[in-house]
Amino acid sequence: MAQGIFYVLDGLNEDQQLSLFCSQIAQRWREQRSVRVWCQSQLQAEQLDEALWQQPVNAFVPHNIYGEGPPQGAPVEICWAGSNAPARRTAVVVNLMDELPPMQGARLIIDRVPAADTERQQARDRYKAYRSQRIELQTINAAELNSNSDK
Repeated sequence: MAQGIFYVLDGLNEDQQLSLFCSQIAQRWREQRSVRVWCQSQLQAEQLDEALWQQPVNAFVPHNIYGEGPPQGAPVEICWAGSNAPARRTAVVVNLMDELPPMQGARLIIDRVPAADTERQQARDRYKAYRSQRIELQTINAAELNSNSDK
């Protein structure tokens, strides 16, 4: 059965959110070796790509934006809505879009609950859709994670 984790982003600024998702992508790549990230836009994909390149050398994550790199894609592939990325099985899907991502065979889906009301409602809708697909879900307050890592 697939698992899902929703990170509640209340209290995190954009840099902290980006850092959270970079660390999640790195961790999930080390554990699962196959991650596909779905961004809302090409600009967001490029920002995430750049942030992953800025990680310390010992935390390197082999990644590419969709359409760059090897024809079969990198172990971590960053896509965006409208990129026409073909379906591909992957162990982990990280969803930064407002709608459900393609999830071909994913064992773990990582999603988020933004602070803004409209986006929060979209997250609720995604949560219900995942649950209807029998994905076992949990919710984590990202600000608590962030404060625990500061200790």
